[in-house]
Amino acid sequence: MSDVIDSGSGKSAGMALNTSERVHPSHSRLIAFATPSTFGESFDDDDPLILTQSGSLPEIGRWSFEIGTAFLEILAGRRRPAQIAERCHPVVMRQLLLRSGRESEVGKIQRLHHDMPFDGLCESVATVRFSGRVRPLIIRAEGINGRWLCTALKLMP
Repeated sequence: MSDVIDSGSGKSAGMALNTSERVHPSHSRLIAFATPSTFGESFDDDDPLILTQSGSLPEIGRWSFEIGTAFLEILAGRRRPAQIAERCHPVVMRQLLLRSGRESEVGKIQRLHHDMPFDGLCESVATVRFSGRVRPLIIRAEGINGRWLCTALKLMP
């Protein structure tokens, strides 16, 4: 489990954390990934959200490519949103249900770039080609309860 640490002051708000493993070396002042995205929802104490280190999770490159491809197929109406429900936060699923079938074609992922600012948190961007036009696809994944959970999925205009 991780904790909040202000790398500028080195002060922690709870459990101990090795900052050399958590803080991205290119950032001088960060607050480490401490709590999963809840979007304001509360959870029972008997069903806590447990942060998971990336070493215990599936390989992020393949996972991001698969969820990105499924998302593009859902936007084009070629796949049902329920097929990725387990991989997405409920708020992300609601947004996806509203946008399902709105694209006229299935985009093709050309490149996929990842940044892991903290262990168990991955921010990815994919370049997606739509008949001569390239658009970015943003994916945020958090390691929760032993699996990657998509907490942001957006195709930019």
